[in-house]
Amino acid sequence: MSSVLNTPTILKKIIDRKREEVAERSAKVSIAMLKEQIKTASAARGFVRAMEAKLATGQSAVIAEIKKASPSKGVIREDFHPAEIAASYERGGAACLSVLTDADFFQGCEAYLQQARAACSLPVIRKDFIVDPYQVYEARAIGADCILLIAAALNDTDMANLNSLAAELGLDVLIEVHNAEELARTLPLGNRLVGINNRNLHNFETTLQTTFDLLADIGSEFIVVTESSIHTAEDVAAMRSKGVNAFLVGEAFMRAEEPGVKLAELFS
Repeated sequence: MSSVLNTPTILKKIIDRKREEVAERSAKVSIAMLKEQIKTASAARGFVRAMEAKLATGQSAVIAEIKKASPSKGVIREDFHPAEIAASYERGGAACLSVLTDADFFQGCEAYLQQARAACSLPVIRKDFIVDPYQVYEARAIGADCILLIAAALNDTDMANLNSLAAELGLDVLIEVHNAEELARTLPLGNRLVGINNRNLHNFETTLQTTFDLLADIGSEFIVVTESSIHTAEDVAAMRSKGVNAFLVGEAFMRAEEPGVKLAELFS
């Protein structure tokens, strides 16, 4: 399947804005300028490697998210200090960080990623809506170790090209799917990480069953990262009982007074 079908309305709105944003940013900072910045950027920390190392010890590999707001929930955390949150997550046992950099819909920015990464030793994924090669260069230039690609937002050609460019720049990639159709488009790329988002982007409802339903189609060579709707120890236990030991969690931590303590409690 070479074209994006049935793209959710909210996602289409975000993607349309992203294309405008890329045009605005590239008019100020060219790809050539980003390439110069990349030459002096610190080495990537190895996002997949950090996940594998945590899993090898028998522990859950948690990608702990730093997120101020979302389109569906509004402001999630008023007291928002990315460096403090990152350090708390590291103390709590996170394998990696996820930092929202989208400004218009999630009140994020690139500086939040840089602040978080500087405050800890964990690898960081740039959580954004990447639709253009410019954003991949930008991710590496700001110090990201990994990028997110959303299958629902990309056709096959663009997804493959962005994935390849990331690899060339030394970035790992987490490809996110929501259903069997997207999974079938994604697996041939051979990425180690496969993210399954339990949130239906058409109506924002969440169910862990989304992950359970797709597991049978994913080989053991992949690390399945379950995303969204992980709120309790029971949710974690349900996933682990099915062999899913990698998690991307944001809201449950962001609403806690001390995010890293909440992480340690949830995954003890």
